[in-house]
Amino acid sequence: MLIHPWDAATSEDEWRRWLAEHEPFGVLAVANLDPDEAPLVLPLHLSLVDTVLVAHLARTNPVWPHLERATRVRVAFHGDYAFIPGYWRAPDATAPADGVPTSYYSAVQFVCRPRIVDDPEAKAAILERQLGDLQPEGRHAAVVPGEPPYGTMLGAIRALELEIVEVSAKFKYDDQKPVELRDAVSAALIERDHGLDRAAASQQRRRLALLGAWRTHARSSAPSSDQTPRA
Repeated sequence: MLIHPWDAATSEDEWRRWLAEHEPFGVLAVANLDPDEAPLVLPLHLSLVDTVLVAHLARTNPVWPHLERATRVRVAFHGDYAFIPGYWRAPDATAPADGVPTSYYSAVQFVCRPRIVDDPEAKAAILERQLGDLQPEGRHAAVVPGEPPYGTMLGAIRALELEIVEVSAKFKYDDQKPVELRDAVSAALIERDHGLDRAAASQQRRRLALLGAWRTHARSSAPSSDQTPRA
């Protein structure tokens, strides 16, 4: 993922906060054992536990032979995206029709070392963690190996622990552009109010408050494109 200095997360806390505030639904990309075939890409919910992502999949999922041989996999999350018409971004001296369109979005990607979990107690702990994250209001039975309703189903799944070895976080909201243009685009997104426009505007305004004018910010501190996880 290409990350310009002005798109980069300013800290580990920024990307962690973004993940915590969004539905933890991403994609897991696994190299295919057959080099002539495309990688396997799976949509799934994951939970972040310090420097490990956990998830579970059906035992019948065809990805398992590939995961068993994988030493590295990639997990990607994205959101708060919107298409930005060129006429919104045209400089004052440029005809609106000559403006260059772009896309706004937030994205966090992880390179991970996978470990398959088949122990019933460990799988139960992962399911409890995911239920706590995804169904925080409760109203679910405990996951106890061998006991209904969920414990008797553990044999039908395998769980995953994905140890994070690299993080790339990007917030692409024209942070390198003049403050006036960013303000105008945020207002236009709110007025258009289609899809995730308001979420994109909120992220753009958050970054504007965080960074201000890019040239001023860049002189004081240049953010890194890769944020390493906590040890």
